[in-house]
Amino acid sequence: MSRQLFVTTALPYANGNFHIGHIMEYIQADIWVRYQRMMGNAVHFVCADDAHGAPIMIAAEKAGKTPQQFVADIAAGRKPYLDGFHIGFDNWHSTDGIENHQLAQAIYLDLKAAGLIATRVIAQFFDTEKNMFLPDRFIKGECPKCGAKDQYGDNCEECGAVYSPTELKNPYSALTGVTPVLRDSEHYFFKLSDPRCAEFLEHWTQGSNGRGQAHLQSEVYNKIKEWLLPDEAGQRDLGDWDISRDAPYFGIEIPDAPGKYFYVWLDAPIGYLASLKNRFIKLAGDSALGAQRYDAFMADPATEQYHFIGKDIITFHTLFWPAMLHFSGRKTPSAVFVHGFLTVNSEKMSKSRGTGLDPLKYLSLGMNPEWLRYYIAAKLNARNEDVEFSPEDFMARVNSDLVGKYINIASRAAGFISKRFGGRLGAISEDGAALLAALRAQQATIEELYEDREYARALRETMLLADRVNAYVDANKPWELAKQAGMEARLHDVCSVCIEAFAVLTTYLKPVLPTLAAQVEAFLGVAPLAFGQAAAALGQGHRIGDYQHLMQRVDVKQLEALFAPADAAPQADAATAPAAAALPGGEAIAPAIGIEDFNKLDLRIALIVNCEAVEGSTKLLRLTLDAGEGRTRNVFSGIAGACKPADLIGQLTVLVANLAPRKMKFGLSEGMVLSASHADEKASPGIYLLQAAPGARPGMRVH
Repeated sequence: MSRQLFVTTALPYANGNFHIGHIMEYIQADIWVRYQRMMGNAVHFVCADDAHGAPIMIAAEKAGKTPQQFVADIAAGRKPYLDGFHIGFDNWHSTDGIENHQLAQAIYLDLKAAGLIATRVIAQFFDTEKNMFLPDRFIKGECPKCGAKDQYGDNCEECGAVYSPTELKNPYSALTGVTPVLRDSEHYFFKLSDPRCAEFLEHWTQGSNGRGQAHLQSEVYNKIKEWLLPDEAGQRDLGDWDISRDAPYFGIEIPDAPGKYFYVWLDAPIGYLASLKNRFIKLAGDSALGAQRYDAFMADPATEQYHFIGKDIITFHTLFWPAMLHFSGRKTPSAVFVHGFLTVNSEKMSKSRGTGLDPLKYLSLGMNPEWLRYYIAAKLNARNEDVEFSPEDFMARVNSDLVGKYINIASRAAGFISKRFGGRLGAISEDGAALLAALRAQQATIEELYEDREYARALRETMLLADRVNAYVDANKPWELAKQAGMEARLHDVCSVCIEAFAVLTTYLKPVLPTLAAQVEAFLGVAPLAFGQAAAALGQGHRIGDYQHLMQRVDVKQLEALFAPADAAPQADAATAPAAAALPGGEAIAPAIGIEDFNKLDLRIALIVNCEAVEGSTKLLRLTLDAGEGRTRNVFSGIAGACKPADLIGQLTVLVANLAPRKMKFGLSEGMVLSASHADEKASPGIYLLQAAPGARPGMRVH
């Protein structure tokens, strides 16, 4: 039976561009959403800009803009990130939207009717230079729990403690640096200390949803239980939550308290609901009808609600948010999925420390977004653990797994199917059928791993299956079968097995690699692949299209440029970063080198004495070159798809003469010929062999 799901990621604060932590979270959620849709489930995947709060008000003032215009300008830069990494939100909204104003005020009134809103006068820090009460994020000092310095006024990023600003040690204003003074102000509180809230949260945090899935990961519960469980004296740390702020403040006004505004953390999670409601209104084309459908959807017991968040905002999402929803009479989350940080050298990525991975810079360098999707997925599991980004591991996993194992299966078989058998698959013999049955038997396991967000295991299992297919290819050697008389049927059989296996593996990888999967579907000539169809064979006589190379390998120079210091390779930002297609040849110019580096290359003019296709390869040509040495050289070049051997014989080209010889399975390659191509094969297909002008002679050095 089809499920109906409501899925969100944490709302990014609208005071800056996305960083790589946002992208990791969005990729994690996007993979899960795509998997659910491949299972036939209906999903609403939404997010929004967290638009309110004093930080945005102050930043807008400095920029000479209204807060609304400031937020709109930030929102305008979101699309290149989301589109660039194939993240398919169904709706992107803002917490300053009318839906959020209405919902926040309604939830507040419902909580008040439940007797869970209280007021009291508190002493609050006031900046005498700025002449305003300081929001929590503009008060810094030492954490009262662990003593960490330079912590914000609401929670500690080191130990995760939540506290009031007045508990900070040695506080100072982050705006002016002055020591703030205490002044009295009436504030509104959500009575989280009420025994009803404690009882509910003790049950909810340890409970599970209707699918037998825990609301929280065990390590997340262990992190928050200190707030829930009573100590020896029967006391809990679950204190009342201050939900109001004084003017001036950019936010939603409390309906029965002029001059008072909701603290941003009250209305921000309500933005999940507001974005969903906005989606229903857009779908209906009518605000009243859309609101009615939203209400019905959220009231339906079958609706499942899931949140993907980072570990730095656990308390807000696992204590305040469920309690707000429950006691305002609304559906509570089916589960909250918490992930760790993305780290380099075991340090959290930070632009200020120079350890950041700029998402737009990644794209501007022409790096394939699905490389990053695959690598992140290959490191993610269902636990709240940090993900370590290793450039060396990144290159190895992409080049070895995706290209060397997975893509290699199609590239080794498709050419024979097209050239020898008219593009049609043949009959499958017993050994091939057994292999395909083994691949398809893993469907339920792969599905379960995706459902449980065990992406690393899902990809590991898929690559183990790819290993089995490649072992089958190596055992049967289609390039050898193609040379042998009377082996046409066996060649057809083996290559057909490879294509059928490639379809199964593509199904298993599709949630992670949606764009690549779409290219494969076009090549295979099939409808969009889904998990329910993974066991279905393409079948004898099925026609496939002409094979085009599906993915390039990672070049170490790209990784070097990605992590180069800002002065060596300026980082892109949302306003100035060029799209990959707008760069020369589709990729950024490599970092500067010295003349001594260039002089290490010995480039020579070479005459192409002979050129022929390489049996067993659809990409390589064997070139026999005369570089004026009194002998000829044998060089293999991957230009078969663009050049006819007969057209190259007698041409002059450029040879990298001092490149160390490389032993290949087809023979020894003694150098490299130079060619040009666009980084994006779709944008500008074709490979162009460099040729020398008339008058050049073999052996002349290129300067």
